[in-house]
Amino acid sequence: MTTAPPGILDLETLSFERGAHLLVQQALRGLRPGDELGVTGGDPALVVHLETWCRQNGHGVRPALDTDFGVRAWVIRGRADLDRWAGAQRAGGPHPSGIVSDPAPDWGLAARGALIEQGGPTPPFDITHRDLVWAEIAPSLYAHAVSAQWNPDTEVDWKAEFTLAPEVEQAVVQVMTYLIENEQAALVIPARLLGRIHPHFREVLQLLAVQAADEARHMEVFTRRALLRGGEMGTSSASGRESLATLLTEAEFSLASFLLSVLGEGSFLNLLEFLDKHAPDPVTRQVTRLARRDEARHVAFGVAHLQHQSQIDPALRGRLRSAVERRYDALVDTSGLNQDVFDSLVVMAAGQWTPEAIARGYDKVMKLQSEMDDGRQRRLVHLGFPADEAADLSSLHTRNFM
Repeated sequence: MTTAPPGILDLETLSFERGAHLLVQQALRGLRPGDELGVTGGDPALVVHLETWCRQNGHGVRPALDTDFGVRAWVIRGRADLDRWAGAQRAGGPHPSGIVSDPAPDWGLAARGALIEQGGPTPPFDITHRDLVWAEIAPSLYAHAVSAQWNPDTEVDWKAEFTLAPEVEQAVVQVMTYLIENEQAALVIPARLLGRIHPHFREVLQLLAVQAADEARHMEVFTRRALLRGGEMGTSSASGRESLATLLTEAEFSLASFLLSVLGEGSFLNLLEFLDKHAPDPVTRQVTRLARRDEARHVAFGVAHLQHQSQIDPALRGRLRSAVERRYDALVDTSGLNQDVFDSLVVMAAGQWTPEAIARGYDKVMKLQSEMDDGRQRRLVHLGFPADEAADLSSLHTRNFM
């Protein structure tokens, strides 16, 4: 390769069809508007393609003279590309420390930290303020969530040998049916929120995406356990579905997180621990234990987010209380927990078909409900509610647990 004189770019045999514009573009970067760059090369169509490219990118072209050191055309540096980026701004920084509280709507789907050209489209994200979704724990919680993903095929011993009485197996199937129903709601809610949050807060998007994936995996393993012995799924009560439907109508991110993660999934931590302890077979124990590990992360983010927002929004706790009361009023005439689910929990906790065992099982389920209440009250106090108000709000929580 021979070295061209200063101000002249030799493309050799490289054509514009194979990327010659990159070299022209690179050479023009060091020139000011009005400066000229001589271009030469062996491609027969070089001048035609060069003229087209310059016209599209705001540069001028003048013919070369026979005495121009073999130059085939001169490119006159334009300023259109400079004007294009004159008003551009950085979309914050790529790391959490670079998050902007109120990112511009027209940043849209641009990567955080990218140089944003003006005049882009404005996607319909309506959750656009940092404090409406943020928690300082979000980046580390996402990293933990990714590392803690598990494969149902390898983490659960689906071929484990066990024998259950038909009534006990049916109790397990009924509880699994109930769990699936609730996990479906727990998947839909973060999935719906994902499409509303400005992508500038990508750590929250990533965390909610993993949360949705967690719930999808829980639905899978609970379904596989329910059908493991070839039986049919259990019952689904209208009141149970009504309870879950009220979660889907809450539009505000913080209130939805509160009802789902802090109260509902928080109560489910106690339920999954109960099922782990009283599981009549190893497969049931494994799937509930693995699911509980995931649910603990979901609760942790919900609590952390609400604690963050309550520190900057004194009115938040009033809205949280109103959300609980609205849901209670909407469900006051429903029957609460599916009786088949309650009875199945008693059977699983009893372990035997004797009056004494059933009585013990019943007492254990009542203790479970008390532990759920205690857990809700602790989380509410952690969010700043006085103890008496926390007890009042916990008592209004749906009898369907979620």
